[in-house]
Amino acid sequence: MPVQCTMDLHFCYQFLVLLLLIIEVKGSQVICYADFITAMLIRAIGQRLQVADIQSLKLLGAGQFLKISENFQSGDVAALVYLWNPLTIITCLGCSTSPLENLMIVLSLYGACMRLVPLAAFGWVIASHLSLYPVILVIPLVLLIGCGLDTPPQKLFLQQTHGDDHKETSESLNPRIFSWRRAVLFFLWATAWAFYVLVLCGLSLKEYSGLGEMFKRTYGFILSVEDLSPNIGVLWYFFAEVFDFFRDFFLIVFHINILFMVLPLAVRLHHRPCFLAFVYIAISSVLKSYPSVGDSALYLGLLGLFVNALADMQFSFFLFSGYLGTLLLSPVMHNLWIWRGTGNANFYFATAMAYACFQIILVVESVSSMLKHDRALKQDTTTVAKKLQ
Repeated sequence: MPVQCTMDLHFCYQFLVLLLLIIEVKGSQVICYADFITAMLIRAIGQRLQVADIQSLKLLGAGQFLKISENFQSGDVAALVYLWNPLTIITCLGCSTSPLENLMIVLSLYGACMRLVPLAAFGWVIASHLSLYPVILVIPLVLLIGCGLDTPPQKLFLQQTHGDDHKETSESLNPRIFSWRRAVLFFLWATAWAFYVLVLCGLSLKEYSGLGEMFKRTYGFILSVEDLSPNIGVLWYFFAEVFDFFRDFFLIVFHINILFMVLPLAVRLHHRPCFLAFVYIAISSVLKSYPSVGDSALYLGLLGLFVNALADMQFSFFLFSGYLGTLLLSPVMHNLWIWRGTGNANFYFATAMAYACFQIILVVESVSSMLKHDRALKQDTTTVAKKLQ
């Protein structure tokens, strides 16, 4: 264990050095490097997921699913989808800071997949510091660190026991056992990184208002939705129209809506923590106060990691056409309303509503397809078990 801890620290040190070198680059080159590193990390995550998936399918004897998983490199697909996504390119050209946030999120997922606890904690703390919403990713990160990568439901492995080989087979299949030690270590590292970040922020803001003012102008600004400038979200229009008397009530409703979805999804998808992280990121990008196209670029890239399991997802062409149509109409409606004055806010808000609806449909259909995939895998393994008997 001391050797493993030394390797983790050495890896974190190398990454911090690389991060400092990137920060020294000026302008949009920082964003380009961040996107490139994010794509490479997504590819590495995909490779790890594919290896784990192949091992699980071999243990279950699911030959039909095994051939698909072996012949299709989901990690390469996900990295290419992220790099060549028009939303990623637009974000890069606009010199937005979203790629830096995306890099930290993917870095935390990569560290959790590799079980590099300090790296996972570092990425999660920095991502939460930049945007607040990645805080909910603590559940999939802890599941990844404690249990391991995505696998089929554990009850499928327990079915692969026959006759006198019941005990031996159960042990060889190695059921997922949650490692509380790694989970506690993650929270300790996260506490250390958070303390370090707050100390640095306190020192840099010592001559100004201090940490209290920083929290008010960052997290407070996100939660209070003070800026009602038009964006691709839906909260700006809603809070521009709602009465001030009900404003605090609806602020609580919208923000707590994300938390209401966290626990049920975690219970249902606890055996697939990487997919759970994708769902959390997609939901937060729909309901966050100030969304950007960079948020959508991230979860669309992560969606490519599960291209094998989601091959039979319904409404794929409909969703593709909807995304394309809303993204093309959004700047047109914004131009008609803001610059030409020939339209009104409803023109642009209609495209924002349609965009939010398509994102919700994507989340619902992807979760439904993953559950159908698990059910199909259960039927296949049950058939194999009956033949062996």
